[in-house]
Amino acid sequence: MELYLIRHGIAEDQGLGIKDEERSLTKEGRQKTEQVAQKLVKLGLNFDLIVTSPLVRARQTTEILIAEKLSSHLEESSHLAPDGQISNWLQDWLEPRNYSQNTQLALVGHEPGLTSWAEILLWGEVKASLVLKKAGMIGIKLPETGSPLGRSQMFWLTPPKYLL
Repeated sequence: MELYLIRHGIAEDQGLGIKDEERSLTKEGRQKTEQVAQKLVKLGLNFDLIVTSPLVRARQTTEILIAEKLSSHLEESSHLAPDGQISNWLQDWLEPRNYSQNTQLALVGHEPGLTSWAEILLWGEVKASLVLKKAGMIGIKLPETGSPLGRSQMFWLTPPKYLL
């Protein structure tokens, strides 16, 4: 399975009297995310499913990906909220679904959660060495059998500036 970890686009700053979960993408954030999505389409990507954090900025990012036809299937998971844990997501969400090996699954979420998840999948622990910019993406190939923790392989790490 290929797992694509996508960080939401540029959002309104914290501290403007807006609750964190209600922060929206800025105009620039929407534009850059649309450009990234269009480039992903040109590169031939298509996700079997996009799973999004319930927070507004992640949902808006996902809506842009859906509008660009990167997938027609969308689900929401609270596991992708900023305090979500990969072990809970694997146990409650991924393992019970038993996806085929050729599945391409996109997860839209937040930092530092997504890079922590990637590092746990790659090395079995958080090393704080990966950087995922807003509207950037990490691609990880999960092993065919057994736990993916510490046994997965990264095949993609792209900041948005290389997709614009």
